[in-house]
Amino acid sequence: MKMEEGIAPTVILEDPAGKIMPIYIGHLEALSINNALNSETTPRPMTHDLLMSILSRMEGKVESVLIDEKTEGVFFARLTLSKNDVKMEFDARPSDCIALALRADVPINIKYEILENDIISPEKLDGAKSFESLL
Repeated sequence: MKMEEGIAPTVILEDPAGKIMPIYIGHLEALSINNALNSETTPRPMTHDLLMSILSRMEGKVESVLIDEKTEGVFFARLTLSKNDVKMEFDARPSDCIALALRADVPINIKYEILENDIISPEKLDGAKSFESLL
């Protein structure tokens, strides 16, 4: 999507009712998310793949992801990991949470107020290009 400063990779999140919310992310995070969406692997593990491998070996898992805050245009998220019956919550970037949620096959949850404040119309996506077309 086009931002005031130029073009930025954007994750488009859609809820079951069809409400659309964009989150601008970095290029490396976009590549990682794209790889997860397309079940692609790289010759060497990327950061999110490494974290999933570590969790697996430690018998832990991604429990949940919640995008819960936006301050001065920046989204914040919570990543909940678990091992046995112990849950641990971490402050994280939404792009990292999305990349991990896709790999762990867990839903990406968004606090209702955040979603409602950042909904865009589908028309705003006209002319947007897929990440693959930029590679």
